[in-house]
This record gives sequence, C-alpha cells and structure tokens, in this order.
Amino acid sequence: MNDITSRHLIDSAGAILPPPETPIQRFWRQFAKGRVGTIAAGFLLLLVVVALFAPFIAPQNPYDLGVVSILEAEKGPGSYSNDGQHYYLLGTDGAGRDVFSAILYGLRISIGIGVASALAALMVGTCVGLISAHFGGKIDAVIMRIVDVQLSIPSILIALVLLAALGQGVDKTLLALVLVQWAYFARNVRGSAQVERNKEYVEAAIGQGLSSSRVMFRHILPNCMAPLVVTATLQMAHAITLEATMSFLGIGLPQTKPSLGLLISNGFDYMLSNEYWISVFPGIALVALVVSINLVGDQLRTVLNPKLDV
Repeated sequence: MNDITSRHLIDSAGAILPPPETPIQRFWRQFAKGRVGTIAAGFLLLLVVVALFAPFIAPQNPYDLGVVSILEAEKGPGSYSNDGQHYYLLGTDGAGRDVFSAILYGLRISIGIGVASALAALMVGTCVGLISAHFGGKIDAVIMRIVDVQLSIPSILIALVLLAALGQGVDKTLLALVLVQWAYFARNVRGSAQVERNKEYVEAAIGQGLSSSRVMFRHILPNCMAPLVVTATLQMAHAITLEATMSFLGIGLPQTKPSLGLLISNGFDYMLSNEYWISVFPGIALVALVVSINLVGDQLRTVLNPKLDV
C-alpha cells in the first residue's frame, strides 16, 4: 500500500488516481491534439534523419568527381545509367549528378544553416533583449531604436547587401543571417522580460544584491522561454528561405556547398529545354521543409500560449 500511495494519489473516497503528469508529458499530450502539427513534426523529423544519414542513404555522392560522369547528364526521372547499373529515381542534372542524391545532400546544408543561424541569432538577440528590459532608460531607448530601424528594412535586402560586401561562403552566409535575425529575438525577449522585470520575485532577487547577469539569466530568462521557442522555430524556416533565395541569386553558398536553393538555381537554365526535374524536385523539397517547420512552429505557439485552453 505504501508503494502504491508513493506513486499515486488517493481521492476522498479511497480510490487510487493515476500519477500526475510531468511537464513533458503534458506538453506532448497538448501538442498531439493538433493533427496537422503532429504530422508536420513527424515529416520534419523524417527529413532531419534523412539529411543526417544522407551519405548512407544516397545512391551516390553527387559531388565526388570520381563517381559523377558528364555522360549521364540530363537523364529523366526513372531512367538507368548507360551501363544499366544505376537507377536514377529523380533523374540527373546537367553535370550528370543524381538529383535524388543531390537533394539529400542539399537538405543537410539547408537544415544545418537554418539551425545554426537561428541558434546564433537566438543567443545574440536574447542577450540584447534582456539587457534592454533589465536596465531600461537610455539603454533601452537606444537598443529599441536600432531594432526598429532594422525591422523596418526587408530582411532579404539586408542579407543581399551584407553578402555583396562579404562574398560567398558558408561562414559569411551564417553571419549575414544572424545579423538579419537577431532583432526579432531581441524584440520578443524584451517584451516578455519587461513583464517579468516588474514582478515581485525579480524585485526580491535585486533586493538581495544579486548581480544583474544572475537576475537576467537565472530569474527572468527561464520565464521567457515559451515565446523564444516559437520564434526560433519560425526564424529557422525564415533563414532557410533567405539562404535559398541568396544562393539562387548566386551570392550565397559556393558550388562546393550546394543547398536546396543552389540546386534550384543550377536547374533553372534547363527549364526552357523541358528538363524540369533538375529544378522542380529540389524546389518541392524546399517547400516541404519550410512548410513543415512553419506548421510545427504554429502548433508550438498554440501549445505554449498560456492564454489558450488547449
């Protein structure tokens, strides 16, 4: 009996109640209520797994010059290689690379850049937003004016100017995306942190003489995580779209680091000659990736919004 009561609750009538849900169990139960978001999360997980294991899943390494042959160029979907040993599910591109394999490798680059840039922008924007909310006054005014100016300019325009000055490269693309996205996080964190800053537990922490960094990161930040998770998810999709646009325009990633956007760009010139598959299939993969991330973000917003009864 002691073992039962240690793990369960007993009501006034003596009936044994199930153990209470943990926060993680409650989150997953609420998340699963949204069928569309759940399906999108499963599909997104599949894309991530496929991208991680691309070298083991892809029929060929599309960027290994010892494997790729120009003689296999522009073969349609469902065709075989000249020697009949390889099956090209989605055809080949103008350089003889298997399009299906190129998409798997492109997913790795696109997802990696999206995650890395969103996390880096999250860290920068969180620090700036916390400083702005905690100290207030002139510091808050200056930071928010900078944020307002940046958010008033289209993200793609800022990214294009930065990459035109920095040049091509994975590191330069990541830097440009971080500089574009940090303001979104700063504004969201600042709004949430201002609400928490005026609560009694924060005033008590300040009254105890705790340092500003400890008050911000140990007391205020944990209560601002819900909107940050949603913003990070949506900004990840935004970063993938921006990178694809810049690579399509030829100022993003180099040809040696092909993302989905670069694959679309490589196949664009073949559209007029009816080799549609070279550009269309990477485009479908890009749309599926971005849409699934956005649907997951929308579901997270519904679950983590305390004003909604979910």
